[in-house]
Amino acid sequence: MTSNEPKRWTKSTYSSGAGGECVEVATTSAHVHVRDSKNPTGPHLTFTPEAWRAFITALAG
Repeated sequence: MTSNEPKRWTKSTYSSGAGGECVEVATTSAHVHVRDSKNPTGPHLTFTPEAWRAFITALAG
């Protein structure tokens, strides 16, 4: 595992408890990783902290 690989995933508080939309996020010093918690071994998206902040800001806007 490199230093840029996520170590601890946290499920979003907005994720459905019924197994629907389940998003998990993990951070490292250089990246924010996002994955589908129903498929933890599957692919995940990787953002820089700046890109993640812009994404979240756009969603809240």
